[in-house]
Amino acid sequence: MAATETRLLLLGTVMLFEPVNGYQLRRELLSWQVEDWAHVNPGSIYSGLATLARQGNLDRHDLVDGTREVAVYTSTPQGREEFERLWFAAVETVDLLSPLPFHTGLSLMPLIERDRIVKALRSRLANLDAKVREQLEAPRDLGSMPPHVGAMADLWMGLAQTEREWVANALGRIDRGEMGLAGDSTSWEAPADDPGWQMANDRERYRRLIRGR
Repeated sequence: MAATETRLLLLGTVMLFEPVNGYQLRRELLSWQVEDWAHVNPGSIYSGLATLARQGNLDRHDLVDGTREVAVYTSTPQGREEFERLWFAAVETVDLLSPLPFHTGLSLMPLIERDRIVKALRSRLANLDAKVREQLEAPRDLGSMPPHVGAMADLWMGLAQTEREWVANALGRIDRGEMGLAGDSTSWEAPADDPGWQMANDRERYRRLIRGR
């Protein structure tokens, strides 16, 4: 996974669960199967958090939690601004051969206000249309093009059209309140054995410890 997408993913997950420790983040991201779709090396999560803290995008709080010491992370104003910059670039920029930034942004949609998500997806829709027009209007000498290259071009066009349909459908679902975003009513709830419940309990305790320092 490129450094930019890793930054986006780590900043976003800290913002979703803060205050949160590195082990909890690693466990959560592995439950998202990021090693498969995002190609994140689980061992790089800790070094990524340390880098973001060193750059001022995260605050690291070294706490004593009962009998153990734990490093807990929270986002900074600079980090939240950086997250938004990365998120909008990932969602609005179209690169049919590298969809990972877009997929990473989609996984973190609950952190963005509904009207701004809509605006970003409409921008992506316009950029997809521009990309398709660019390909359709590009002069091609089919006689000098190897057949497999022409087939690849057809694949790229098909990917663009499929994604366009998905984005248009997603905009409709957002409008109907079906995406579980902030302000949407939803019946979904994590199962009772989901580690997120323990994270929620830890979060409140970490907040008290940080306030009491």
